[in-house]
Amino acid sequence: MKKFLKKSGWVDILVSIIFAIIGIFMIVKTDLAIKIISYVLGGIFIVIGIVKSIDYFLSKGKYDFYNYDLIYGIIAIIIGLVTIFCSGLIESMFRIMIAIWIIYSGLMRLSFSLKLHAAQMGMWNVSLILSIIMIIGGIYILFQSGALILTIGIIMLVYSIIDLIQSAIFIKYVDELL
Repeated sequence: MKKFLKKSGWVDILVSIIFAIIGIFMIVKTDLAIKIISYVLGGIFIVIGIVKSIDYFLSKGKYDFYNYDLIYGIIAIIIGLVTIFCSGLIESMFRIMIAIWIIYSGLMRLSFSLKLHAAQMGMWNVSLILSIIMIIGGIYILFQSGALILTIGIIMLVYSIIDLIQSAIFIKYVDELL
C-alpha cells in the first residue's frame, strides 16, 4: 500500500510538471494555445470517428455491438469538426474542465492536510493554506466567464507549483500515515 501511495505521489508530480508546461505555454502563446488545443482535440475525435466508422463496415454482422460503431463514429467526427471550427467553445470547455480539476485536487489536498493535522504531523498548516489557495483559484476560473487564457495559464502554473509542494509533502509523510 505504501509503495502504491508513493507511486501515486510521483504520478501527481508528473501531472503537475505537465500542467506547468501547459501553463507556461498558455502564458507565452495565448492565441496559439487555443488553436493548438482545438486542432489536437478535434483531430483526435475525427480519427476516433473514422476508426469507428471503418470498424462498422469491417465487422458488420460479426458482433452485436457493430450497429453502434457507425453512430459513434459519426458523432465523434461531428464533435471533432465542431472542436476545430469553434475554438471559443473549446476555450470555455477547457476553462471549466481545468477549474473542476483544480477544485477537486484542492479538496483532496485539503483532506490530506486534515489527516496530517489529526496525526499531529508537521507541515499540515502549510498544506492546508496551499489547499485553500488551490480551491480559490479553481473557483475563480470556474466562475470568471471572461477569464483570459493568460489568467488560466498563470493559475495553472501556480497550481502546478503548489501541487508539486503538496506531492512532496505527501511522499515524505506517507509512511507515517499508514
